[in-house]
Amino acid sequence: MVTADLRETFLSLVRLGIGNYSVVPMHERMDWDAIKALAGKHGLSAVIVDGIEQLSDEQRPPKIILLQWIGEVLQGYEYRSERYRKTIAEMAAFYNQHGFKMMVLKGYACSLDWPKPEHRPCGDIDIWLFGQQKEADAALLKANTNSTNKTKKFEIDNSHHHHSVFNWGEFMVENHYDFINVHHHKSNVEFEKLLKELAKDDSYVVELYGEKVYLPSPNLHALFLLKHIMIHFASEGITLRQLLDWALFVNAHRKEVDWSWLEGVLNQYGMRRLYDIFNAICIDDLGLDVHIFTRIQFEPNLKERVLQDILNPEYVAELPAGFFRRTHFKYRRWKGNAWKHELCYKESMWSAFWSGVWNHLLKPSSI
Repeated sequence: MVTADLRETFLSLVRLGIGNYSVVPMHERMDWDAIKALAGKHGLSAVIVDGIEQLSDEQRPPKIILLQWIGEVLQGYEYRSERYRKTIAEMAAFYNQHGFKMMVLKGYACSLDWPKPEHRPCGDIDIWLFGQQKEADAALLKANTNSTNKTKKFEIDNSHHHHSVFNWGEFMVENHYDFINVHHHKSNVEFEKLLKELAKDDSYVVELYGEKVYLPSPNLHALFLLKHIMIHFASEGITLRQLLDWALFVNAHRKEVDWSWLEGVLNQYGMRRLYDIFNAICIDDLGLDVHIFTRIQFEPNLKERVLQDILNPEYVAELPAGFFRRTHFKYRRWKGNAWKHELCYKESMWSAFWSGVWNHLLKPSSI
């Protein structure tokens, strides 16, 4: 349970950690173990350490706790981030040599907007190969037969919706043929077409360890990032790190996004109210400058409910064991998240329910 004092201190340290002004409240007994656990849950351990570094010696946690925390950040964030970037460069080298253009979505693209990119946690590697997912996967399998390296053999899993999955070294890769699951909501079919049209733009490129890596255009990145966050918010819940991705993206690319177009799309697909709430949290709770956002209009009570759900989710992420218990839990969560569904989609819950049933029939492993 995230208490009011813990929430206040945690958010203050997040603001400091990303370089924003904040006064950290000093409570009678600072529960650093609770702060550390909450930071880990939200993928913000490194950011909280960055915030602690801004405090006076008297405000900081005991030295033994801080040193352990810093060690975990070095190992779990900075060293891993280096391996993550090298893996992306190695993948780009393969695809470049075989005539494919590799766009990296979400994780790496988001990290470039962080004050310290190496302090954003590294998860999966999401890629878009400009519509050539099947051909690229075939090239990987062919590489298995041509390679003399027995330690790197690719096994491709095609049981998932909207992407294939394989491991490249220690990282799992999701090779997208769709950006979102088009089977779960009818509106996602139209939305996917819009994302694919934006994804034709190959003019945003960076060089990573000498290899060309493509990035989403600002308009694609903005729309996909918001859609991805809202999909997770409506179905399972999100972490504060995901919202921080959005905040730091806006801070970095506010002059490059067509905001009138973006907000028109969000209105069309029933996403505008939650978008406004997200922006309000970025300003009020994460310390972003109000002037980097367009006009802010939001419902204060709803904003509090959304933030509370992020920090104190009603439904835990871990699914219970057993088919029937898991199915029952998912149904209760689906019913309980009806209010969130209304903020993320234009169609009814029941329309989405039957689409979801069909989705599970197509991919039984997703149940």
